[in-house]
Amino acid sequence: MKESAMGVNIEKIRPASQIGELIRYKDLIRSLVIRDLKVRYKSSVLGFIWSLLNPLLMMVVFTFVFTIILPSGKEDFPIFFLAGLLPWQFFANSVAMTTRSIVDNAHLIKKVYFPREVLPLAGVLSNLVNFLLALAVFFALSPFFRMRVTVWIFLLPLILLIQLLFTLGLAFVLCTANVFYRDTQHIMDTLMLLWFFLTPIFYSLEDMQPALSGLSLDLRNLIYTLNPMASLIKAYRAVLYYGRAPSLKRLGMTLLISLLVFVAGSLVFDRYDSLFSEEV
Repeated sequence: MKESAMGVNIEKIRPASQIGELIRYKDLIRSLVIRDLKVRYKSSVLGFIWSLLNPLLMMVVFTFVFTIILPSGKEDFPIFFLAGLLPWQFFANSVAMTTRSIVDNAHLIKKVYFPREVLPLAGVLSNLVNFLLALAVFFALSPFFRMRVTVWIFLLPLILLIQLLFTLGLAFVLCTANVFYRDTQHIMDTLMLLWFFLTPIFYSLEDMQPALSGLSLDLRNLIYTLNPMASLIKAYRAVLYYGRAPSLKRLGMTLLISLLVFVAGSLVFDRYDSLFSEEV
C-alpha cells in the first residue's frame, strides 16, 4: 500500500487515461509550479522581476556585440534577438529543471504516491509562466522597434504548443535517464551550450547560407529536422519579428517530430517510473 498525496493509503493503480489522472492531481501540479517559482527567486530582492530583466540584459549585451563590435546589419536587432532568445530560454531552463526533477524530489517520491509525470510537467509549466511574462515585456517594447504585428500572430499559440510537446517529451526522457545515470544532468549542461550556438538565436539561417552553400538542399533540410528548436525559433521570429507566415510545411514536420518525441518520452517514463523510488 502507498500513501496518496492527500495522506490516504491507496494502491498504485494507473488509470487507462494518464491525462485524466493528471487532471485529478491539478492542485498538486499548481502547488509544485508555485513552489518552483518561489524557490527560484528565494532571497532575491527583485524576485519575479528577474524573469523579465534576464532576457533584457542579455539583449543589451548581444545588441552591443552585434551592432558595435561585430555589426550584423540586422534592422531592429534587439527585437530580432529577443524573438529567438525568449523561446530558447523557456526551452533551456525547462530542460535544466526537469532533468533533475525526479532526483530533486526524492523525498516526495519515497513518501507518497502521485503520478510521477507531475514533477517534470510542473517544471515545464513554471518556466512557461516565466516565458509568458517575458513575452509581455516583448510586446511592451515592440512599439519602440516598429514590430510588425499582423494576423499571423494568431499562430503563436500553435507554435508554443509544438514547443511544449517537444520539451515535455525530451524532459520525460532526460529525467528518467538522470535517475539511473546522474551524469545526465552534467552532460546536458554542456550539450545545451552547443545546442544554443547551433540554433539561430542571434543569427538567422539565411545569414549562414554562404557557409552552407556547399551542402545539398536535402542535407540542409536534415540539419533543420534534427534540430526542432531551429525550426521553432524561425517560426517564432516569422510571426513576432517579420510579421509573416512561418513555413507551414516545416512547422508541420516539426509538429510531427514533437509528437513522436512526446510519445516516445512518455513511453520511456511510463516504463521506468515504478523503479524511481528504489533508485533515488
